[in-house]
Parts: sequence; structure tokens; C-alpha cells
Amino acid sequence: MSYKMYFGDVLFPAAPSKVKTKIANQNKTLTLINGEEVNLLKAAGLSEVSFDLLLPQSRYPFAEDAQPADYYLELLERLKTGRAPFQWILNRERPDGSSLFHSNLTVSLEDYEFSDDAEEGLDIVVSVELKQYRAHGTRRVTLLEGRGADGGAPAAVAAPPAREQSGAPQGLRCTVQKGDSLWLIAKRQLGDGTRWREVWELNRDTVQNPNLIKPGQVLTLPGKG
Repeated sequence: MSYKMYFGDVLFPAAPSKVKTKIANQNKTLTLINGEEVNLLKAAGLSEVSFDLLLPQSRYPFAEDAQPADYYLELLERLKTGRAPFQWILNRERPDGSSLFHSNLTVSLEDYEFSDDAEEGLDIVVSVELKQYRAHGTRRVTLLEGRGADGGAPAAVAAPPAREQSGAPQGLRCTVQKGDSLWLIAKRQLGDGTRWREVWELNRDTVQNPNLIKPGQVLTLPGKG
């Protein structure tokens, strides 16, 4: 089985041999007066991902197009200090090239450290820790003129935050390429990877599972938001 790992739209030269994903929860156990325990089910916590990355400093058949190691180290530093989330994608493929499922999370880079190990020769090994990111923010409120139905203060209407507009023309189509995911297609075609769900909704007849798209499929893309 082969892997392809992306940080945003940057493909890393060698995917890790092992990825650990912790699916967190926030449930709380309480003890009642009668001594019984109950479990309060709460919203899911943030997932955490950790792995070791190999950054080759020599030419290998599996990393012929790799950039120098310092290119990836500078990228990791920008992601760590940039205070902005990014998309982490791990594509899994069978040896024959057919797609398996993808891991696709919006994350922040929490921590990373690298080491020079004599056993690795000139190559560098980087340990990376990611944490799932959920968008949050305040809603804008528009005050309407006049008074409310009860004669009190003016009514307030909450307006959803404006979404970035896309320049993609209505009815645009694209063909799935090897290694693609819906997030990568939305990023490439619409300029916003987070719109992958819109792409999926338009193509549910042919794409039942958003993590299983096949090269050669023709997808319809949404127009301007």
C-alpha cells in the first residue's frame, strides 16, 4: 500500500510509515447521590495526529521530485508560527493504484522537532504533532428600524458571515486525476478547499463516499457562492 501526504497543496516526498490519530472526546462521568455513575455525553473533542517524517537529502527512486530538506523545514516553521489552519491530507492507495480512503482534516501545527541520526545517513527525521481545527467566530447582527412585535427595542437579525466568492463559472466540470481528493479539487478549481462538501453534494449520484473518488470520474463544480 502506498501513501501520499499533503500539507495544504504541498506534497511531502516520503509519507510516514506509521500515523497515530487520537479521536478525542469530552464526555464526563458523574456520581449520583445514590452512588450510581452516569456518563454525560458531550460534543466530540479535537482529534490529534502524530507521526515521523523522513526528509531525504539524497536522491531516492521514491522521492525523485523532492525539494531540499530545508524547503520543508521552512514550510513547517511557517505553519507553526503563521497562526492559520491548513489542510492535512493522507491519500492511501493499493499497489495497483486504486484509491482507498483518505484522511482529510483541517489542522494546526502544534509542535515539531527534527533530528540528525547517523543511522539515517544524511537524511533528517521530523516528528510532527497536529491538532484538528474547528472554525469559530462571532455573528454579525443587523438592527432593523422600528420596534419589535412587543413594542420594545428594535428587532435584531443575525446575518451569517460572508463567504469568499469563487470565480469558477457555473456548470464547470473537471476530471479526477490520480491522487486527487475532493478537498484538492475544490482548492485547485474553486480556490477554497473547504468547499469540498459542495462538490460532493453536486455529485452524490456518482460519489456515494466523499473519501472514495476514482481517476477518470467527471465531477460538476459549483459556481459562485
